Amino acid sequence: MNFLEILRFAIRGLTANKLRSALTTLGITIGVAAVILLVAVGNGASAAIAASIQGLGTNVVNVSPVRGGQGATARPLTVQDAHALVDPVGAPDVKAASPVVTTTATATRGQTSYDISSVVGTEPAYFTTTNKEVADGALFTAEDVTAGRKVVVLGATAAQSIFGTAEPVGGNVLLDGIQFTVAGVLKAQGSTGPQNADDVAIAPISAVQNSLAGYGSLSQIAVQAAGADSVSLAQAEITAILDARHGIRAGGTADYQIQNSEQLLATRTSATETFTVLLAAVAAISLLVGGIGVTNIMLVTVTERIREIGIRKAVGAPRSAILGQFLAEATMLSLFGGLLGVAIGLIGSRFTISGIQPVVVPSSIFLAFAVSALIGLFFGVFPANRAAKLRPIDALRHE
Repeated sequence: MNFLEILRFAIRGLTANKLRSALTTLGITIGVAAVILLVAVGNGASAAIAASIQGLGTNVVNVSPVRGGQGATARPLTVQDAHALVDPVGAPDVKAASPVVTTTATATRGQTSYDISSVVGTEPAYFTTTNKEVADGALFTAEDVTAGRKVVVLGATAAQSIFGTAEPVGGNVLLDGIQFTVAGVLKAQGSTGPQNADDVAIAPISAVQNSLAGYGSLSQIAVQAAGADSVSLAQAEITAILDARHGIRAGGTADYQIQNSEQLLATRTSATETFTVLLAAVAAISLLVGGIGVTNIMLVTVTERIREIGIRKAVGAPRSAILGQFLAEATMLSLFGGLLGVAIGLIGSRFTISGIQPVVVPSSIFLAFAVSALIGLFFGVFPANRAAKLRPIDALRHE
């Protein structure tokens, strides 16, 4: 019996019970689709984080407070710390440093109420450091910071949510009941995964501390190095200045931490890679479950077709033909399920999931499809071998 005849018998066996065959492929389909889609989600999250961090520029250094430090001597980061970093003598590689406090607030205008996810209090240099550009109106000035004026620059999403089709610039908005005047609207930067970079309100740090956040430790200090090749020097200068101001002794534990954009990208990329591996593992379990389903269904199929097997062996069908037929059936079920899974995975990746635009990894398609074929062979071996070992006389006597 040649290969084409084996294949013909396998197809006939599968089409004899279409519903069972369809249900058998379902597990494989779900598993393959899950592998492709979940890996795409993890890859999309990595791409979004990379775009967000790279958008800040390669010469940005963030200084943030940490708890602990040198016990009771630990000090919070202050506006004065930020200003001390801009020192042509002590820190020639630092171009600008902006104190930053962040909080949340409910924005109210007339009957419209909107929760802004990030209200930032800072100084004008922050806009240049973080590559934020104005699309309408103007940014606030150093004089606004000195005078503590309640002016605010809104992100595109925040402006649209609060003002709708009305002109935001020059309008008033209440932030937690405190009136601010809109000075400008930023250019849209887009979402970075679950976080929306445009859902922001930026105001003078003096106004935010006085009205919304209080005068505790800064959330961070955004530092702009003189150039991308000066980041390491700038970090060393920042460390020397802050250690001196905070009384950090040699070998002591600092009450602040410094990260540049490359370090931040590496940290977050590592986290998303772990997340992607976890998702792929979950999807692989789905494939395994699908393979077990193939085994179970094929065992049922063999049991139901014992008399057919006995007749075929009685008329001279060799063991290899019986083995090949049932292996072909299991493999075709897996391949068909794999093709459906690939189609579903590719279609699903065209939609945004939890704020993340999936990015399909071609290797995941090949791997998932190849694994689905191997599952058919691997999990089909036991039932196929069981069918091939049946003695003709025992098979014909089976009721």
